[in-house]
Amino acid sequence: MKFNTNFKNIAESYLFSDIAHRVNAYTAAHPDKKVLRLGIGDVTLPLVPSVIEALHGAVDEMAHKETFKGYGPEQGYAFLKDSINGAYARKGVQLESDEIFISDGAKSDLGNILDLFDRDNTVLVPDPVYPVYVDTNTMAGRKIIFMDATAENGFLPMPDYSVDADIIYLCSPNNPTGAAYTKAQLKKWVDYALKKQAVILYDAAYECFVTDDSLARSVYQVEGAKKCAVEFCSFSKTAGFTGTRCGYTVVPKSIEADGLSANKMWLRRQTTKFNGVPYIVQKGAAAVFTEQGEREIKKNIAVYQENARIIAECMDELGIWYTGGKNSPYIWLKCPGGMGSWEFFDYLLDGAQVVGTPGAGFGKNGEGFFRLTAFGSREVTEEAVARIKKLLTE
Repeated sequence: MKFNTNFKNIAESYLFSDIAHRVNAYTAAHPDKKVLRLGIGDVTLPLVPSVIEALHGAVDEMAHKETFKGYGPEQGYAFLKDSINGAYARKGVQLESDEIFISDGAKSDLGNILDLFDRDNTVLVPDPVYPVYVDTNTMAGRKIIFMDATAENGFLPMPDYSVDADIIYLCSPNNPTGAAYTKAQLKKWVDYALKKQAVILYDAAYECFVTDDSLARSVYQVEGAKKCAVEFCSFSKTAGFTGTRCGYTVVPKSIEADGLSANKMWLRRQTTKFNGVPYIVQKGAAAVFTEQGEREIKKNIAVYQENARIIAECMDELGIWYTGGKNSPYIWLKCPGGMGSWEFFDYLLDGAQVVGTPGAGFGKNGEGFFRLTAFGSREVTEEAVARIKKLLTE
């Protein structure tokens, strides 16, 4: 028996585990202090009424022989795929139903999709970056090239034709930086991928926060993207499914290489290694893209958008540089006073009892930056902002 020694090349603990350890140590030492969390990107608002009603209805179905469901299709029930397809159509994107695959979330599929690709592929990822992109490829032993995302390019790196890559990770609106590509910028990435015969793995988990028409809500709004891009989406941030678990991945039939179809390979992979998302959960998810469901989730998203505005306004008042805050639930700020990321984390925790996420945890270019999220309650957000202002103006 031999273990996969590539695991030696990844950090022993996940970024958010390190944060939790520090916060737990602080609260144990200061039990009288109220800690406000603007760190991890978890939602706080409950599921909307349309979703709850659909979930209840599905539970009732499971109680009767005539409507009971056992194993379902691994790629997802047609009623949910049709619902998602309708949402894409409203964005001006035409898909075929069997190009949509239902999953338990974008994070899982972003890792699992690598089953389709040979170990010898070279991977291109931005720095800073969502750790899953790097860790999953490191586990597989692939060569990883980092492209610099910096304040100078607005944390939106563009293609460099002198660099050869086979698998390209893009996330827009970006986690952690909140920066978002325009359709024109994404067209340059699509052209690059087609030229290099590469595939773009496009993380669109935060597309629901886009309000600017110049920005893409789907990579497929860009000409040529269906020939080179796989898109990963989630109900987690769109509809509060972080604990309910449901997402979807689009694998166009036009992505082919070496006589193989990515769509057919993904179908084969899923039917082999995945038993599908529970029927009950899929019924709840299908309610999200109904007319009533969309009205309800927009109200929840508006709460988070307002939280982001409040945090961004605080940064403006303090004269702190940042990206995000609009078209994104994240605010990516430059640590004041030249502090390092973890230094500012401790400073904010000790001085204001506010928890954020150190940018250094997302890569070397994240050092000196810090992420705050808009997913807290309005009360927590307003109190956290007041504490931050007080701490940084005293």
